[in-house]
Amino acid sequence: MRYNQSGKIPPKRHTIFKSPEDKFYYEQLFGTEGFHGISSLLYHIHRPTQIKSIGEPKDVTPKIAVDKNVTPRMFKGMNVTPEDDFLDSRKILLVNNDLKMGLAKPRKSMDYFYKNAECDELLYAHNGSGVLKTFVGNLDFSVGDYLIIPRGTIYQVELNSDDTVFFVVESHSPIYTPKRYRNEFGQLLEHSPFCERDIIAPTFVEPKDEKGEFLIKVKKENQITDFIYATHPFDVVGWDGYFYPYKFNIKNFEPITGRIHQPPPVHQTFEAHNFVVCSFCARMYDYHPQAIPAPYNHSNIDSDEVLFYTEGDFMSRNHIDLMDFTLHPGGIVHGPHPGAMERSIGKKFTEEYAVMVDPFRPLKITEEAMKVEDPSYKTSWLEE
Repeated sequence: MRYNQSGKIPPKRHTIFKSPEDKFYYEQLFGTEGFHGISSLLYHIHRPTQIKSIGEPKDVTPKIAVDKNVTPRMFKGMNVTPEDDFLDSRKILLVNNDLKMGLAKPRKSMDYFYKNAECDELLYAHNGSGVLKTFVGNLDFSVGDYLIIPRGTIYQVELNSDDTVFFVVESHSPIYTPKRYRNEFGQLLEHSPFCERDIIAPTFVEPKDEKGEFLIKVKKENQITDFIYATHPFDVVGWDGYFYPYKFNIKNFEPITGRIHQPPPVHQTFEAHNFVVCSFCARMYDYHPQAIPAPYNHSNIDSDEVLFYTEGDFMSRNHIDLMDFTLHPGGIVHGPHPGAMERSIGKKFTEEYAVMVDPFRPLKITEEAMKVEDPSYKTSWLEE
């Protein structure tokens, strides 16, 4: 992340800052990992602590169907049920102690505010468009955008249509760009497949100076609790720092290619504790005269592998539809489907787009996932 500043801020942090009407603005430090991680300072018109009431928590713990999995699986995202409500639409399919991931198909915009108080969120827009509204500004989003939302961000999502689809990752650790692509000062290096110009910070919006009853749904420890606050949460007159939501479009990822097949780490886009996120994008295939563009068979012994298919025709798989998820558990050899290797030889280019998540601890499979599983996938490598 890089330093950003929006709106009005005082020349010195932790000092008196007043409005033209001689009223105090209220400073808030917004960050994670105690006082060690990145942070921002926000300046509110009203104290951001004015709780009027707290409701009873609602348990949203994912129900586990398969605790220990060694079976290759495919889940048909097309069959995940849409819901009107943004949070109700979030169907968690796969979990471990580091992350939750799944699909959300909300049909309506949010008429409340939301804060995930324990997880960073990655929302990948597979379909639809709208506005992510936050207390530090707005981000317009459309197909192909990754929205990275740090834990503690108060936000709303406004949708432009009722057919929006998000691939969702909730991470118990901060989501960063890969460390190997950053120098000691945090700047993205010349060999990085994207640069700071591709990372879009929120557009500042004039603060809301409103009093009343404002519902903020807060998620923590698999519970969602309704908090009623006395003032509008988007009353920030200015902020600065390194900690804020942003967007990055998958089509701004510049693929790294070679004469022979390159391994998945060249597609890495984000990292967190015990997992990485990769972007498979349209790219030139390998250009050695004897190259086989299809990936080789591999065991990924130390990680599970999840692929979410979002655009184009994925050349290493047969009978894959958009919005499908495949899960290849660590230690079980997987590779191209029969005929895929042969079909790839001589091909020069691919238009495929997919998001891959590789967790380094085994994934558990939820009841929601089993509702949409294609049980034939595990035997789909048999030669006919």
